[in-house]
Amino acid sequence: MRSRSRYSLKRLYDVLWEAYGPQGWWPARTPTEVAVGAVLTQNTSWRNVERAIAALGAADLLDFRRLHEVEEEALAECIRPAGTFRVKARRLKALAAWVWRRSSGSLEAALRGDGRILRADLLSVPGIGPETADAILLYAGNHATFVVDAYTRRILIRHGWIEPGARYEVIQSQFERVLPSSAEMFNEYHALLVELGKRHCRALAQCEGCPLESWPHDADAS
Repeated sequence: MRSRSRYSLKRLYDVLWEAYGPQGWWPARTPTEVAVGAVLTQNTSWRNVERAIAALGAADLLDFRRLHEVEEEALAECIRPAGTFRVKARRLKALAAWVWRRSSGSLEAALRGDGRILRADLLSVPGIGPETADAILLYAGNHATFVVDAYTRRILIRHGWIEPGARYEVIQSQFERVLPSSAEMFNEYHALLVELGKRHCRALAQCEGCPLESWPHDADAS
């Protein structure tokens, strides 16, 4: 593992902020859209998610009370653009049941309380993994939990912060241990890492012009 003394995660945030500025994430208009999008975005592009969310809006289903009531088959057809639509319909129904159990359908009320307890409860919902749970908690519930995605993992591996195969919680702790516990900062940091990943730290690295081009890195690591 390379020395990171000059290349702290706080310094990384500052460099990305200077390069890209505020990102205005999550790309959704309401907490319900955030939560639904966090489920739909699993293994598909955001463009497909946007099409599915538009279809849900047209069907008056961007409401957890309605999602709880709608038949799973009808929901699946509505979100077909997001891919694996039957699986995702089942997961949305499970999330809607969780929201209903906690608050009779109000997502905002369901996400009130201790973030650690809420996270453990969300992870008990079928189809809700750590990344999805943390995205819902951070972007819909304003809880200070760091979201780790494929871009984050790749960037940290290539720049020597983690080893390949590191567990989600290990990666998350790298950020939460050294940064202020701030939902606002975690929100922006995750969005900045996504932007870096989309522009430069792709599966095939595009290092020219990258804000981290001069930092020690291994462009072939993945």
